[in-house]
Amino acid sequence: QVQLVESGGGLVQPGGSLRLSCTASGIIFGIYDMGWYRQAPGKQRDLVAVIRSDSGPNYADSVKGRLTISRDNGKNTVSLQMNSLKPDDTAVYYCNANNPYATFDNYWGQGTQVTVSS
Repeated sequence: QVQLVESGGGLVQPGGSLRLSCTASGIIFGIYDMGWYRQAPGKQRDLVAVIRSDSGPNYADSVKGRLTISRDNGKNTVSLQMNSLKPDDTAVYYCNANNPYATFDNYWGQGTQVTVSS
């Protein structure tokens, strides 16, 4: 059974920082592309950042320079360090695991709420 368990969300003031973590089980973590997506109320779910199994990270333009994605294959964990947070970053953040070698081999976490507000 595949599980992606996120943690680290919460309420933070504008300009503050949060660190999200996602721990995976039930998959061969090292072969999966790992990503973070977010969905604000009334909006679609959008890609924030992805770190592929065999290359470096990629970021949405709106978060470049403020958010950093990293992975630890030994701990089956992907993290998202979020700095200089803005109210527009408020959303539910979802962890995603995608197998680039197999169609439909894709999994989601349950989501964690990030609220940026004074």
